[in-house]
Amino acid sequence: MDGPETGRSRRRVEDLRFLTGAGRFVDDLVEPGQLFGCVLRSPVAHARIARLDLSAALAASEVRAVFTQADLDADGIGPLPCNVQVATVSRLHVPPRPALAAGRVRHVGDPVAFVVADSAEAARVAAEAAVVEYEDLPAVVDPVGALDPAAPLVWNDAPGNLAFRFRKGDPVAVAAAFADATTIVELALENNRVVVAPLEPRAAIGRYDAAEACFDLVLSGQAVHDIRRQLAEDVFKVPLDRVHLVAPDVGGGFGAKNILYPELVLVLFAARKLGRPVRWISDRSEDFLSSAQGRSNHTVARLGLDREGRFLALDVSTVADMGAYLSALGPAIPTNSASSAMAGVYDIPAVAMDVRGVFTNTVPVDAYRGAGKPEANYVIERLVDLAARRTGVTPLELRRRNIISHFPHRSALGMLIEKGAFGGSLDAALAAAEFDGFEARRAEARNRGRLRGLALACFLETARGQPGEWARVQFERDGTVTILLGTQSNGQGHETSFPQIAADRLGLPVERFRYVQADTRKIPKGAGHGGARSLHQGGSALVSAMVATARSAAAQLLQTSGEGLSFAKGRFTTSDGRSVSLATVAEAAADPEQLSEGDGVGLGGEADNPLDLVTFPNGCHVAEVEIDPETGDIVLARYVAVDDYGTLINPVLTIGQVQGGLAQGIGQAIHERTVYEAGSGQLLTASFMDYGLPRAADLPNFDIRFNPVASASNPLGVKGAGQAGCIGAPQTVVNAILDALFPLGIEAFDMPATPERLWRVIQKAIQARGAG
Repeated sequence: MDGPETGRSRRRVEDLRFLTGAGRFVDDLVEPGQLFGCVLRSPVAHARIARLDLSAALAASEVRAVFTQADLDADGIGPLPCNVQVATVSRLHVPPRPALAAGRVRHVGDPVAFVVADSAEAARVAAEAAVVEYEDLPAVVDPVGALDPAAPLVWNDAPGNLAFRFRKGDPVAVAAAFADATTIVELALENNRVVVAPLEPRAAIGRYDAAEACFDLVLSGQAVHDIRRQLAEDVFKVPLDRVHLVAPDVGGGFGAKNILYPELVLVLFAARKLGRPVRWISDRSEDFLSSAQGRSNHTVARLGLDREGRFLALDVSTVADMGAYLSALGPAIPTNSASSAMAGVYDIPAVAMDVRGVFTNTVPVDAYRGAGKPEANYVIERLVDLAARRTGVTPLELRRRNIISHFPHRSALGMLIEKGAFGGSLDAALAAAEFDGFEARRAEARNRGRLRGLALACFLETARGQPGEWARVQFERDGTVTILLGTQSNGQGHETSFPQIAADRLGLPVERFRYVQADTRKIPKGAGHGGARSLHQGGSALVSAMVATARSAAAQLLQTSGEGLSFAKGRFTTSDGRSVSLATVAEAAADPEQLSEGDGVGLGGEADNPLDLVTFPNGCHVAEVEIDPETGDIVLARYVAVDDYGTLINPVLTIGQVQGGLAQGIGQAIHERTVYEAGSGQLLTASFMDYGLPRAADLPNFDIRFNPVASASNPLGVKGAGQAGCIGAPQTVVNAILDALFPLGIEAFDMPATPERLWRVIQKAIQARGAG
């Protein structure tokens, strides 16, 4: 090996196949004898199904079957589960979510029937021939309005459309602190709903082996083992070993592909009924109407300060839109997840949260990159800038006075933050952004008739996802080493980074390793991807598996039992003092002629690592914007990020993850907004003609730097990097916009800052000043 792999910026090995068209996504796969499914979806947001006539669809050319919920009920197919645990004050109301609507539809896009035909086109034509008569019911799409006693009910047994109420913290201590506060600032904030829009829409192919009574599902997904468990236990009610899932290459997920969807149930059900593979590939419009969406919080928050500008208390009251059904992880996002990061990087002695989850006639809401952590950080960082305006203390100084500086630190809501260099990242970001020269840049912009603003904002993530992970290391007869891991890549670069970890530990060239994921036949357990967990959880399991494998090899070399060996400082040692280095063990294990498990099979070892500790990625970002007050056009002129992700296994991959997260966070801040029409519940932003995503021209060249503090929560010292950009960007950009608008007297503005919305608020402020 030419030096250590840890810290080396290797290009992703998987990129070659992606860039040359050799990737294998679900839509690339062809099953012999496959049939094609099409979902007939509701065109209305809320209605009773008065009549469902499928005779024309069944008579259409090439059609093999048309299924309704009655067919699923007849086979005892269960509803989609929501098994997430949330400590709520009022009960968690989980209404049934059948794979196909049972007499009533509750959002535009709700599945009504499943048509299966010999071709995709034939299935679509047949679906259009179906006759469905709907008796319209009143629809509600505004989550705050849904709580009104007079609002239409999405579910008759959910009074006030309330799905749950979650309380955490000490409201008594908060009230006492507010009573002593010199300054209290309050903000009403909307964290706008977003469409997830991964590059590859959802897709699945279902197969059924009648002889073995086994289901096989190929899907574009992120958490194959969890989805497998739900399909087996909750939906089909069969033993776990009768359901197998495989995910080939996955073109992005961002949380939306972590969960079970109706279409996954439908392709398996149809495959069993028809005895042939059934495929379903979503198009982009269908994805807008059926895939889980993100965010959609309406929050009123207050921050209390003493006369020295020290934070005393934070009170956060949120209405969280759940959509028409409780998606698998949905209730945990604004509650468990958000509470772990509430108050961000600041020492706030008293914090209280009150969250109401609300049903609306919209697509269900679930995890989206960051999943609760972006919402929590957005609240505190917006409040800090407003408090700076009100107290006359600069935003920089106010942060310095309140940033956590002593570790370990126990937050008011119970998180034990191990360590960090929060203040150091703040100082480094300001230097990189040339903060001292900003006023000159602002003056130059003013001379051109432009409004220029700059803001800094910090973030704290609590990264772990599902606790624990499984890994196996297998030495093969051809001299390669296979890494099997329960976590999963959907674009992060695991095929590159995990071999780098193994190469360093075993002293073998990185090219000798092969990475296997997302196949429940080969990998018995795992928690998939989500929550920036893969290196933290999966890397820890991999290290344990390598030690287990090496211990077996060392025992053979030293002619003793594995239990009698100790391992320290890279050497295995027997009780009588004989030892062998890990490098020697790895070299011997790579040769099945020297060491094997019998029958010529190379050595292997596995680990089921129960790690449940959290890592705390953090950082400070600086954004600089310029706005044309005549048109509302906004230019993001500069963006600096100084972040702490602990030990960097592959810095260039880390930078890529941060860049992607920043693009999505900036997209939410400036472009993205999911809009449902009041009254009808129609999705008005149902395609990229109406829904804006950031383009390359909208983004500056990011200046990304690192201020790493190794984590003590895992043997690699790593912290999750996949979500942090999306957590830090929204408040940084919005605060910079407000800094530009402050000379006009504008103190509040909700995302997204589209030119039209900016122009309106600017014109209103100018007219108000003129009238005054």
